[in-house]
Amino acid sequence: MSVNVRIPTILRTYTGGRAEVAAEGATLGEVLADLEKNHTGIGPRVLDDQGKLRRFVNVYVNDDDVRFAEGLQTPTPDGAGVSIIPAVAGGA
Repeated sequence: MSVNVRIPTILRTYTGGRAEVAAEGATLGEVLADLEKNHTGIGPRVLDDQGKLRRFVNVYVNDDDVRFAEGLQTPTPDGAGVSIIPAVAGGA
């Protein structure tokens, strides 16, 4: 299944500056593996050493936060939109 992955500014160095790239996979885990295969270096920024989503990275399939869905097993239907969003912290 082909999906469109929206890349945050901080990770665009791995995609040649592109804000959106195509990736293949029936699940989010497969999509992220394909993303790493085609844009080496992006995977470790999204996944930790145990292969789980990093704590401060939010990922959505369409409008669904995968942490409240099936995590890396979340289905990614053909044409779905995947958004990788680094969490922002701070305050005054």
